[in-house]
Amino acid sequence: MAPSIPKVQRAAVIAQTGSKVQVKDDFPVKQPEELAPGECLVRLHCTGVCHTDLHAALGDWPIPPKVPLVGGHEGVGEVVAIGRDTAESPVKIGDRVGIKWIAYSCLNCEQCRKGLEQNCAKAKLSGYTTDGTFQQYVVSWVNCVTPIPEGIDSEAAASVLCAGVTVYRALKYSRTLPHDWVVLPGAGGGLGHLAVQYAKYMGLRVIAIDGGEEKRQLCEKLGADAWIDYTTCKDIVAEVKRIADGKGAHAAVVTTAHPSGYTQAVDYLREGGSLMAVGLPAKAELSASIFFTVFKSITISGSYVGNRQDAIEAVNIAAAGKVKVYYAAKPLKELESVYDDLAKGKIAGRIILQM
Repeated sequence: MAPSIPKVQRAAVIAQTGSKVQVKDDFPVKQPEELAPGECLVRLHCTGVCHTDLHAALGDWPIPPKVPLVGGHEGVGEVVAIGRDTAESPVKIGDRVGIKWIAYSCLNCEQCRKGLEQNCAKAKLSGYTTDGTFQQYVVSWVNCVTPIPEGIDSEAAASVLCAGVTVYRALKYSRTLPHDWVVLPGAGGGLGHLAVQYAKYMGLRVIAIDGGEEKRQLCEKLGADAWIDYTTCKDIVAEVKRIADGKGAHAAVVTTAHPSGYTQAVDYLREGGSLMAVGLPAKAELSASIFFTVFKSITISGSYVGNRQDAIEAVNIAAAGKVKVYYAAKPLKELESVYDDLAKGKIAGRIILQM
């Protein structure tokens, strides 16, 4: 028997960029007969909150979001309907699936064929160019949702779908080997605390950079080999080099949204090192010495979320118990206060909104 689908639902809506979040109880639900082939309707259990969602609400990125907008792109729930005439769907009604930042890509263009589905010209961005997961029911696409295996709860899986996938892919392509040193600016935050764990899973030695006692305790609990508090350290570059055998780190995965995290990285990387740019400051530019970038054979790479395979790998590692998400659960109505705390850098780990 097919699940009963309501006509309206609760959703957190941004009417205009820069405006306050409005939680509405009369937001429409797309009905099963309205779904196009390839679309599916997912009843959400929960959704994560990401710094990207704050940028979408503020509208401060160079690419403007749609408005009005239902944000969110870290949702986990159950498939309750699939569009009529959908051929060879990889999911079925009742499956637990995840909604990612890349809600849709064509899967046929050059970028998709090369595994860069996130760079597809036709990509739809959940909670940015298409309504996302800050609602009870969300429309997604059967070929792009991520199956969620047993062994991981929905709240933890939600964060892995964005923060986990993003840092996992960056580490995967950082050209590091087991026992290499990797620096993680922003290590105590939502992305960073997962990066610490994926890095340890890959056999890397981790230098965690962040501020405050709560974040220090979290990073050390997760296995960071060294800690640098940027609020008290007078020379981060010198301290990284001292810790990393006096030579500097092999890689840096910069998850912080502050431009200084990027500027310092070129200086503390050793010869042949990799700078993986992950965090997205709204209006900052990457400033680095061209001379020393060339002279030290430094590689600077932008790493933008991940493809479907990256997502499956990241979720499976977490489901196997190798990565734990530290989160606090809140109701959807508290989204505005969560945004305030994100803007002030007060959140250690992740925030999950329960439906």
